[in-house]
Amino acid sequence: MVPTGAYGTWPSPIDAALAASHDGRPEFLGMVGDEVWWTAPRPAEGGRRTLVRRRADGDEESVLPAPWNVRSRVIEYGGQPWAGILPPGGRGPLVVFVHLPDQRLYAYEPDAPGAAPRPLTPVSDVGGGLRWADPRIRPEHGEVWCVLEEFTGPGPTDVRRVIAAVPLDGSAAADRAALRELTDDRRRFVTGPRLSPDGRRVAWLAWDHPQMPWDGTSVLVADITAGADVTDMVGAAAGDGGSGGAGGAEFTRVRCVAGGADESVAQVGWAPDGSLLLVSDRGGWWEPQRIAAHALTASSPGPAAPVAAAAADTPQEPLPRTELCPGREEEFGGPLWKIGLSWFAPLADGLIAVIHGKDATSLGILDPETGELVDAAGPWTAWAPTLAVHGDRVIGVAASPRSAAEIVELDTRTGRTRVVGSAHDDPVDPAYYPEPQLRTFTGPGGREIHAHVYPPHSPDRVAPDDELPPFVVRAHGGPTGHAPPVLDLEIAYFTSRGIGVAEVNYGGSTGYGREYRDRLREQWGVVDVEDCAAVARTLAAEGTADPARLAIRGGSAGGWTAAVSLTATDVYACGAVSYPILDLESWADGETHDFESQYLRSLVGPLEEVPGRYRERSPLHHVDRISVPFLLLQGLDDVICPPVQCERFLERTAGRGIPHAYIAFEGEGHGFRRADTLIRALEAELSLYLQTFGIERSDTPVLELKK
Repeated sequence: MVPTGAYGTWPSPIDAALAASHDGRPEFLGMVGDEVWWTAPRPAEGGRRTLVRRRADGDEESVLPAPWNVRSRVIEYGGQPWAGILPPGGRGPLVVFVHLPDQRLYAYEPDAPGAAPRPLTPVSDVGGGLRWADPRIRPEHGEVWCVLEEFTGPGPTDVRRVIAAVPLDGSAAADRAALRELTDDRRRFVTGPRLSPDGRRVAWLAWDHPQMPWDGTSVLVADITAGADVTDMVGAAAGDGGSGGAGGAEFTRVRCVAGGADESVAQVGWAPDGSLLLVSDRGGWWEPQRIAAHALTASSPGPAAPVAAAAADTPQEPLPRTELCPGREEEFGGPLWKIGLSWFAPLADGLIAVIHGKDATSLGILDPETGELVDAAGPWTAWAPTLAVHGDRVIGVAASPRSAAEIVELDTRTGRTRVVGSAHDDPVDPAYYPEPQLRTFTGPGGREIHAHVYPPHSPDRVAPDDELPPFVVRAHGGPTGHAPPVLDLEIAYFTSRGIGVAEVNYGGSTGYGREYRDRLREQWGVVDVEDCAAVARTLAAEGTADPARLAIRGGSAGGWTAAVSLTATDVYACGAVSYPILDLESWADGETHDFESQYLRSLVGPLEEVPGRYRERSPLHHVDRISVPFLLLQGLDDVICPPVQCERFLERTAGRGIPHAYIAFEGEGHGFRRADTLIRALEAELSLYLQTFGIERSDTPVLELKK
């Protein structure tokens, strides 16, 4: 017979150290020859990300030892940080990658005897320096084509972005003038180049303030005008000769062929027949579409023009497009928070691998001629926006409620799937894992609210019949984001101890179409707060949760929602707030990075038109309304939500008699990555709940709450 124990007191094998060791997931897949490569987290190694290769025999190895850290800081959230090829000559792989501390682009041949990474780009002392993302190695030009982010002054918005060519011979390692710019910088943001199969055209996405990429992007296409021949790329890469980018190509006849201020195109790429593939939300959902090759040829604007004569932000005459999978009302794309994300990948036979779904996602194979879509078999419920293709193989990153993210391969000939890398290995008995309940709640005005509910669960304990469980409502970041229904040991850390968790995909979340996403326009701090509260109240009213023991927690934009919830509602007994926005006005007035510097124009409204709204919604101006304990967690190196916001908030909280704690972490930025940080943060959060809910445990460090 299973013993009885009060909620929150249950013993659990999932401690904070175990949860921290499994934080993060594989990202940015790619093929190098017939090998699968990806970046992987290393929380125990200072939170760095390494580059992993899976050899043909199935062995996995880290390509780069510590302290190499493969991560880009372009738009601060980063993007595809590496690329690799098998050059001719049998010398093994050549990879280029971005190293986090200096943001330089490096070249490396891991199989060459005595090889070490060597820099390809210079260091700049201006502002945030030079940064790189989404590289494409162009051996025929002896170059790498990628996004360059260049700071022009000390301010966070003193920045320009272009597609640039970096010589592989290292000639630009100390010479900014050796870099060639392939696009102009009239558009604030660009993605990396996508080359047509015949090498004659290139496509990329661009947008400008005040649009965010999920609001509106433009699809730009250019012809590639070849320069003079260059020497053998392998020699240039090895540093033993070569002319680097001396004979570089140019982008000419630049034109906008799709998109605009009110149409979000999340990804662009090329089909084998030269047609252009894109994922657009002009019909209300991100859906796959195609522009025929002949239409692109007809759109070419006459004589070759230099890149400075780039097209307008919207097509003068929209090109005809074909919807490839119409009428499904589900998402085939998502928010472009990082440069180089991919939700589709074309195969050589004309089929297209796609990630799609509503809330949960699947990997499918789409026939663009018939619209037929066949999903891969398997238990996975969330596929990350990264895909790689090699012959008949499609490789992705997927997770499920019973497994963390792992590398999965689909053989399109047989339809079989298998795990080929980063395989999930249960660190504890899976009986301790919670099972998500995918639910739809009703909010104000009868609107739908989507959430995943994880009731307390343990094979070792049951609760007394007369007790209701405490619950934590989790608000995801973004806010244009999504909480997927997958195994998360941080959630299991609480549920296995007898504390329930509800992840709310409040209005504004992705995964449910543009209309749902647009609910948050000028309503941030209202709709998100109301939706979280509606879920909490419903759980309490139906007897799923104890109404006196509800908590709210979130990080980044979720931290904002949690903080506003403490000032605007009386639903919660406490709150855990991580790296939050607390003062809208200062955040909109230069206190964040460039990418999100005008995000609030859509989330709240133009500051110059509605200044009162900024003040009225900001928790900083309403600390007097907080009457419950709270925990504040902050990284001291955070440039997105800087610690000064927390510091001002705490100054106004001092002396008001509200129990609270503030923990600031050196060396952490926006989002925690180091194992020791993750452990302390998780244990502090649990201690807050235990003290607030009146639960006694002896195995959790006590968080000191000040008044």
